[in-house]
Amino acid sequence: MPRHIFIVRATVPEAAEREAFDKWYSREHLPDAVKSFGCNKAWRFWSAVDPSQHSAMYEFNDRETLDRAATGEEMKRLIRDFDRDWPAIKRTRDILVQSEEFGA
Repeated sequence: MPRHIFIVRATVPEAAEREAFDKWYSREHLPDAVKSFGCNKAWRFWSAVDPSQHSAMYEFNDRETLDRAATGEEMKRLIRDFDRDWPAIKRTRDILVQSEEFGA
């Protein structure tokens, strides 16, 4: 069964805010989201090309579980919490479905 990845990309344009955002996401938001979503695991990245770009990825076993997480009441609460703490930070969301895995 293919893995499903839910991605949240955030643009943190002010360099002075990035450290505080990074700590908040790491200490508060990511653990809360993983628990609330019931996902397998999560990753976070800062872009090496554009330092204002932050991505969080959450892995799910199937689309049904991801869809429940992405549309449920816990997601609405997580969005409210994010908007409360970081009202100026714009975000986009995406869903990736694994089509192939290749390794040496």
